[in-house]
Amino acid sequence: MQGEQGPLSGVRVLDLTRVWSGPLCTRILADFGAEVIKVEHRASRGPAVVPDSYARASGFYPGGQAGQRPWNRHGFFNEMNRNKLSLTLDLACPEGRALFLRLVSISDAVLENFSPRVLRNLGLDYPRLREVRDDIVLVSLPAYGLEGPYCHRVAYGTNLETEAGLTALMGYPDGGPQRLGAAITDPIAGVMGAAATLMALLRRRQTGEGCHVEVSQLEAAVNFVGQALVAFQIWQREAPRLGNAHPWRAPQGCYPCRGQDRWLVISVGSDREWEGLCAAMGRPEMALDPRFATFSARWQHRRELDEAIALWTQGLDAHEAMAALQEAGVPAAAVLDGADLARDDHLHARGFYVSLRHPDAGRHSYPGQPIRLSRTPASFRSDAPCLGEHNRYVLQGLLGLSDEELERLEAAGVIGERPP
Repeated sequence: MQGEQGPLSGVRVLDLTRVWSGPLCTRILADFGAEVIKVEHRASRGPAVVPDSYARASGFYPGGQAGQRPWNRHGFFNEMNRNKLSLTLDLACPEGRALFLRLVSISDAVLENFSPRVLRNLGLDYPRLREVRDDIVLVSLPAYGLEGPYCHRVAYGTNLETEAGLTALMGYPDGGPQRLGAAITDPIAGVMGAAATLMALLRRRQTGEGCHVEVSQLEAAVNFVGQALVAFQIWQREAPRLGNAHPWRAPQGCYPCRGQDRWLVISVGSDREWEGLCAAMGRPEMALDPRFATFSARWQHRRELDEAIALWTQGLDAHEAMAALQEAGVPAAAVLDGADLARDDHLHARGFYVSLRHPDAGRHSYPGQPIRLSRTPASFRSDAPCLGEHNRYVLQGLLGLSDEELERLEAAGVIGERPP
């Protein structure tokens, strides 16, 4: 069941990852042809029975309904795990670990995002994996790294964001820090993890040697606050929170438009852009006003400008205003919500969204692959696998187990196709 096309066709990956960072990393590999086997416990996707009240409130289940097999209908899981195979395996029992090691012997890479103690406690750390395949690549995406005073902390992107300094950058001058709308440290680490995996596989091709790759999610995120770190090192003080403003561009802000919760972002960084904004507003005289005639003057009077622009935008459609300003050479963009993104003309024209059908969740559109290779493009071969869907393919097709052995494993709870 290797990918039919793609630069990673022929590469086999064992995926032990969970939640967002790791599954995104392995999804990128799967999109480009790698055979990704998701090794998961039968309980990893939640309980066998999900109350309808939770299904409606969570927003994770199609139509707000848990369905007969809710473990296969979770929208977030299905979005993160297309093109993968599912093998259920209880790694806490000796037989499950033995089967996993047999898979390692015929695989190219293992990816995990546990805390550092997990693989060691299971007896599946890098030295043990090398005993069964000397050139194996192990990619670890721990929250804080494999060593250091915080290495054993368990974390999610919501708190890593704060420790990486991202939250401190968000907010308004007269208020406290604010979280981002998404656990952004997860996808940052996921993309870096995919790049790290490819580098390790390339090195193995060149040298014949495997390696243990470590991608600290905290350190990955700290790379995205470099400006704040540099500012402190130079001035020995924290940069102030500016809300939607900019340290030197003005006017810049997020302005209200016609309709409920509709907004437009404008950012002016030159005299030419300022003149274009004045012309689009029907206020060419503002370009000659001494308060706004120069770069520094506009910054000093930015609040007056924000008030004037908001008065203009509040009666306009955000998309129409964006188009008019872009035509005038002014950087501007409507603020899109989830519904806007789902029907965005540009993304649909580029074929970005992928329609996939799941046997339990139905047909849905998912974000596609932003990386486009002209000769070996990504492929979207299947929706996320059902729990344990490929037990037979992996255990019989790859490892050669008999029907009787599969029946015994299922009876013992080592494998299965539904939560316990």
